[in-house]
Amino acid sequence: MARKKKSSEGMLQPKMQGYIAGAGEVVEEKIASTLQENFMPYAMSIILSRAIPEIDGFKPSHRKLLYTMYKMGLLSAARTKSANIVGQTMKLNPHGDAAIYDTMVRLSRGYEALLHPFVDSKGNFGKFYSRDMAWAASRYTEAKLDPICNELFGDIDKDTVDFVDNYDNTLKEPTLLPAAFPSVLVNANTGIAVGMASSICSFNLEEVCRTTIGLLKDPDFDILSTLIAPDFTGGAQIIYDRQVIENIYRTGRGSIRLRGRYTYDQYANCIDILSIPQTTTCEAVIEKVIELVKQGKIREIADIRDETGIDGLKITIDLKRGTSPEKLMQKLYKMTPLEDSFSCNFNVLIAGTPRVLGVRELLNEWSAFRIECVKRRTYYDLHKKQDRLHLLRGLEKILLDIDKAIRIIRHTEEESMVVPNLMEGFDIDEIQADYVAEIKLRHLNREYILKHTQDIAQLEKDIAELQDILNSNRKIKQIIINELEAIIKKYAKPRKSMIIYADDIVEEEVDEDVPDYPVNLFFTKEGYFKKITPLSLRMGGEQKLKEGDEILERFESTNRTDLIFFTDRQQAYKTKVQLFTDTKASVLGDYIPSKLGFDEGENAVYMVPTKDYSGFVFFFFENGKAAKVALEAYATKTNRKKLTGAYSDKDKLAAIVFAENEDTEILLRSSSGRLLILRAGDLMTKTSRNTQGVALMKLKKGHRVMSAEVYREGMLGVPDRYRAKTIPAMGQLPRTDETGEQMSF
Repeated sequence: MARKKKSSEGMLQPKMQGYIAGAGEVVEEKIASTLQENFMPYAMSIILSRAIPEIDGFKPSHRKLLYTMYKMGLLSAARTKSANIVGQTMKLNPHGDAAIYDTMVRLSRGYEALLHPFVDSKGNFGKFYSRDMAWAASRYTEAKLDPICNELFGDIDKDTVDFVDNYDNTLKEPTLLPAAFPSVLVNANTGIAVGMASSICSFNLEEVCRTTIGLLKDPDFDILSTLIAPDFTGGAQIIYDRQVIENIYRTGRGSIRLRGRYTYDQYANCIDILSIPQTTTCEAVIEKVIELVKQGKIREIADIRDETGIDGLKITIDLKRGTSPEKLMQKLYKMTPLEDSFSCNFNVLIAGTPRVLGVRELLNEWSAFRIECVKRRTYYDLHKKQDRLHLLRGLEKILLDIDKAIRIIRHTEEESMVVPNLMEGFDIDEIQADYVAEIKLRHLNREYILKHTQDIAQLEKDIAELQDILNSNRKIKQIIINELEAIIKKYAKPRKSMIIYADDIVEEEVDEDVPDYPVNLFFTKEGYFKKITPLSLRMGGEQKLKEGDEILERFESTNRTDLIFFTDRQQAYKTKVQLFTDTKASVLGDYIPSKLGFDEGENAVYMVPTKDYSGFVFFFFENGKAAKVALEAYATKTNRKKLTGAYSDKDKLAAIVFAENEDTEILLRSSSGRLLILRAGDLMTKTSRNTQGVALMKLKKGHRVMSAEVYREGMLGVPDRYRAKTIPAMGQLPRTDETGEQMSF
């Protein structure tokens, strides 16, 4: 909203000394224009110049620091004080010494946050897995560039990348680094901008290079054959789900489940946790365990302590006598950050535009960038050799008559005329003549000139090869492939993260001391859920519902029951009754889409409570088809909360019905008014959840299946009329004496 113009009474008059025109006035200004003029430039600066990495894998702060260290000669020299590096970097990065030093710490070998650190550090640089282990001040630590930085700066002096002025136009800095390997995927990188973020997980160097080589040779190369899964520097276990990995590789978004690695010492009766997920710290894990012990949710632990030392991370948990370490770890994985998810968002700046790319697109963009770098390097080498050849051609002409050259120089009265006279005397251009004129007198002999002109043949050969490279994309790609092979030989390391397959994990039921008691479960059409005890239900009055809402399902169950909510987006969400608080009939209850984190616009359409995942779920579609799926198909071993592809999306869903056994009968009604009773055992169970099903009800043109429900005795006067003899069947129209008053359609 615009601000109103206020009175300027009391303002100094124009004739008074020190008066400033307009001072004290409140000027009307629209919020939209203020945001556009003031906030948008700031937001764009954060996105383009601070938080989002570019195709070389670096943010500007990383690039400025590493380039400063390169110009300081720290690629081959001994380490220098970190404070010295920070001070020099401030010539390119004006954000202050603390921010620069923080950047150096995160790139260092001592901090252990990167699979392949870029800074070789000495001193206390802290640890990424510890929140409280602070790094020493910059005056106490030393650093230089790690040898792998040779692959970042190898061609930077050959015009491979563009250079721009620094903030005060006194120095030049590169816009990108000509990285000879896809560092954008090799080292983890996260950043939060305005309105967007980036979170790139790390991958094994050899796997990334092998995948890039495969894509350079074949654009349709199978990425999963070489790039198995991410690789985290902490060494946590990755719970591998091929579908999840494929989705991340394809879209650049997704979530990877990680869990800590442990060993059990049976003699000391203790568990040693040796790695934790990248997303947490050892202090957070210890604090959560202590909290659970105090709350009485975990009683098997006698003591927990942080024994992290020179050998790396180590959290020791002393167990009480008779405790099963496997069952305890199941509890800890479920209730603490020892199992967590790493959210991927491969948001990268491509030509100044933020784009979320899958792995294939990201590596293709890097390949295009690297091809351009190799071309520019080749152009640079070509021009240098052409210039050298040009000079030697002039020197070669001098060889024909050295005495003439000496005579011309000796008899030229003015120095400025030496070059023009040589040009005229030997038919050479100014550059060649100037080169000859600068030769020392002692070198004006046949031996010197012959020795230098012998390089002409080799230069001509090199120039022809360089021209051939520039004219062939295949040869440029082969050069990149050769460089990647060499990098693999120099810097490849074994994987740190162990892969465990989701299907192989058998998660035992963890006794959380949850009380078990009878409850009544209610689910409404608008997506509200209530858990009410029998006593509260008897004492309560009428069920409170939103206007226009109605109860769809009511079950008598217990507090230790699983719930599956099916949605209108072919998804299923799993939860437990115990996670809902006991309530009364006089409240609306929990709104399921909000409680379980549904996607925007997604609604719950059916609820199934179960303890042992027995029974069958029937999906009836408007086209007359039906799919029968065993409920155990939704009993995942990994306790996933959200299941995609819960049922088919080929036609619009008419109804979902849960049948406890094969003898359950289901009553269907079509838009033509026909009724059909189906026995659950008459349909074959399908193995895949998203099956299209089989034709069940014949429909006339323009009609559809309207609804379905479990048939109960007394709903129809003569039920045999409607029972299907064969499938598919049309069903029967109800007689006038069967009005369906007991039916809940």
